[in-house]
Amino acid sequence: MKTVFELSSPGRMGVSLPELDVPAASEIPAELSRESGGETGLPEATEGQILRHYLNLSTMNHHVDKGMYPLGSCTMKYNPKLHEDLARIRGLSGIHPLVPDKLAAGSLELMYRLGEFLCEITGFKGVSLQPAAGAQGEFCGIMLIKSYLESRGEPHRNEVLMPDSAHGTNPATSTLADCVVVGVKSNEYGLVDPEDLMRKAGPNTAVFMLTNPNTLGLFESRIEELTSIVHEAGGLNYMDGANMNALLGIAKPGEMGFDVCHLNLHKTFATPHGGGGPGSGPVACTEELARFVPDPVVIREDDGNYRLCRKQDSFGRLLAFQGNTGVLYKAYAYIRTLGAEGLREVSENALINANYLKAKLRDYFDNPFDNGPCMHEFVLSGDRQAKQGVKTLDIAKRLLDYGFHAPTVYFPLIVHEALMIEPTETESLEDIDAFAEAMISIAGEAIEKPYLVTDAPVNTPVLRLDEVKAVKDLCLVEPVDKGEDP
Repeated sequence: MKTVFELSSPGRMGVSLPELDVPAASEIPAELSRESGGETGLPEATEGQILRHYLNLSTMNHHVDKGMYPLGSCTMKYNPKLHEDLARIRGLSGIHPLVPDKLAAGSLELMYRLGEFLCEITGFKGVSLQPAAGAQGEFCGIMLIKSYLESRGEPHRNEVLMPDSAHGTNPATSTLADCVVVGVKSNEYGLVDPEDLMRKAGPNTAVFMLTNPNTLGLFESRIEELTSIVHEAGGLNYMDGANMNALLGIAKPGEMGFDVCHLNLHKTFATPHGGGGPGSGPVACTEELARFVPDPVVIREDDGNYRLCRKQDSFGRLLAFQGNTGVLYKAYAYIRTLGAEGLREVSENALINANYLKAKLRDYFDNPFDNGPCMHEFVLSGDRQAKQGVKTLDIAKRLLDYGFHAPTVYFPLIVHEALMIEPTETESLEDIDAFAEAMISIAGEAIEKPYLVTDAPVNTPVLRLDEVKAVKDLCLVEPVDKGEDP
């Protein structure tokens, strides 16, 4: 496909500007003006050419607006465009972060009310909207707990307990926060082993960090017992809220014995996800931890005005300003659009879709933890196909030929050849059936014509890459002509 520069031809224009109705600015320097013979280095193309170019580029990549994206644990749901429009209202999107509070009253009120909504959804008393992503939310939560433990004279507590099915960011975050990670085993049902947790919890336990539902898509049915074990040992409980899409309006972390959790607004609350951001990972917590949240926080004064303030016991700041406000606006609009009943329906539909899809695939793929209903996602194993020489990675590549993005593969680590599938609530019955048919067809190909899978993809703009070579010999552009360096 041609680049924009290859489409360029001298004299072509992409826009026609009206005659000036204000005094002209100072003369443009000759080297920056085409009319004066300057070489701007910018392409010259028509509006139609540019539009078609970028539209064609967008269809070469797979994205959630184009097709199903069942990426387990990531909750790649469709993003309503209404909320995109609302977040672009000039009075919100055009605010400079350093304007006085009185000139940002609407934005501050919106963030204050969003915080109230998130507290109600999670069952907590305090909240910080500042973390810019889930991993930063995790870090914020750990720092809240460390600050609290120091305030009660227990800075020696530095162990973070977490199950062997934990998200990879959990141990990374704990290490960054200068804590020691202690693994806790899962039992034969894919749930945390309470006896192993009891053995590991002790005088150095700072926090038990758990995703619920866990990364196998299973709800920790003994959650109150687990959190009680940690509390009795003097530690606190942290819920990784990555899978909150299964709990909206049904269950609250604050009522399960957790002391703090983060929420991924760019997942659960349908703001754009993928491509590196932007994200948002607010943290909700108990009243005891709320005094340590990062600066600044939005408060509502007695006269009804909203302003930013600093907390005396805050552990510090995470970002230069108030967080990714554009993402916060969209999440606020999403919650207001759906209301309490709508949010519960989100989770109910996510659960139905996941269990329906799991049932359709049960006879074609192994499921080592098929102990009953799953939550919003489930994990299959490609072991059966691997015996035919077709690995999980091959299945993922082949799905592209069928027009679907792959599920999460090779995670969680406790499932060999793992395929973690999350259809989300925004996919229709027809889309889920089509995905199931593609998976079933690939399972058949793995037996009858395995080369169709191991050679995939074959009808995408870019065919299968040598991934090892790509990592070691990274080159993102083609060499230019005339022997110049790329």
